[in-house]
Amino acid sequence: MTLDIPVADAAHQTTPKTLPDAQTVTAVKHWTDSLFSFRVTRPASLRFRSGEFVMIGLLGDNGKPLLRAYSIASPNWDEELEFYSIKVPDGPLTSKLQHIQPGDEIILRPKPVGTLVLDALLPGKRLWFLATGTGIAPFASLMRDPETFERYEQVIMMHTCRTADELAYGRELVENLKHDPLLGEIYGEDFANRLVYYPTTTREQSPRMGRITDNLTSGKVFADLGLPPISPETDRAMVCGSLAFNVDVKAVLEGFGLREGANSDPKEFVVEKAFVGDGV
Repeated sequence: MTLDIPVADAAHQTTPKTLPDAQTVTAVKHWTDSLFSFRVTRPASLRFRSGEFVMIGLLGDNGKPLLRAYSIASPNWDEELEFYSIKVPDGPLTSKLQHIQPGDEIILRPKPVGTLVLDALLPGKRLWFLATGTGIAPFASLMRDPETFERYEQVIMMHTCRTADELAYGRELVENLKHDPLLGEIYGEDFANRLVYYPTTTREQSPRMGRITDNLTSGKVFADLGLPPISPETDRAMVCGSLAFNVDVKAVLEGFGLREGANSDPKEFVVEKAFVGDGV
């Protein structure tokens, strides 16, 4: 999940050597011309639940911290923090952030929050992760957290992007998880079947096409995966995408009989309201 709002004339500025709440960049990977991931050092005092987000940023042109909400893509046991971001050419933050390199520093406010946490859901059998674009970031954290598979028999990751190359981050993550020796040892040879990946595109032709809402309401995803339709008795869901996507998916889930929950009032599904981005 990335939050950045485009503005005109956002000039590039070199990151100063010392920043407030500074953390050091340890790795950067550019997946496409518009998507990249990066890892930074983790504050020794930072504790978070997989699926939460923090405020990160750089100094703006006025010398003041320019911060945006970013979901932590790494699980809570990781020694570093991973983030997955869009590149907005005229975005006040990402126009600068996309140029970071290992050794650079970023601002990281160590106060994690968010609604996409396991405790916000009632117990169930299947857990659906529904994401567009960089909305997959909190699920990258949750898919790598063993607690997710202790609570649910099966996890279905539905991820939709405009083009196939925009799916690369999630595809590589899931494939690595399916063949992770530690998870295989903990959950047995059947672990690969417990994590189901359902990627689709909306603009470029690919093996699976269509918006998440359409594939849910038409029943196509259930037919493709050999699963029964979503039911409030067995299924739980988490949603992260553009505001329009969140609204549309919420209506679909409510149509299946699911109710929206929160940290203080667990129900059958939750939506990350901090996400702002382009609809898919």
